[in-house]
Amino acid sequence: MNNAPLKIVVGSLNPVKVNAAQHAITQFFAVPAIDCLAVDAPSSVAAQPLSAELTRLGAVNRIKYCQQHYEADYYLAMEGGVDTTIDGPVTFAYVVIANKQQMSVGRSASLPLPKKVYRALQQGDELGPVMDRLFNTTNIKQRGGAIGLLTGGQANREGNYTQALILALAPFLHPELYAQDE
Repeated sequence: MNNAPLKIVVGSLNPVKVNAAQHAITQFFAVPAIDCLAVDAPSSVAAQPLSAELTRLGAVNRIKYCQQHYEADYYLAMEGGVDTTIDGPVTFAYVVIANKQQMSVGRSASLPLPKKVYRALQQGDELGPVMDRLFNTTNIKQRGGAIGLLTGGQANREGNYTQALILALAPFLHPELYAQDE
């Protein structure tokens, strides 16, 4: 077997997303080293997607960009978004992982959002700056995120992404079970 590090491309420069991708790949494949390239991959959706569909599309667009411009064993992208559910507004992320043979899409856990936060997002704000104003923080989206602030540090953005990525990797471990029915 080749002892070269596993090469991954992450479609973001945000250190939270890059760290989550590195942790998920290292943990899932039990590899001692990875070669990680973080790139500024465009989502081609609004900076703050306001629906599940747009959030998913943003993550898929980031993956496609990475695949078109870089060579890697795996490509990973995350897109944070918000939407309303029957229970009110929530924030979550879509994650996408791909290699040359397959692509898997997953979604993180959802965090309920205060209605006043959601109203600010509807007016064009992004979640990170809204949370920074509410909690007097700076650039929280590159640290614990709204998740960390609203849970009092019991959960954080990186952990939420890492878990979603690990779950989205299941089809790579068992491709025969996930193969399309013919």
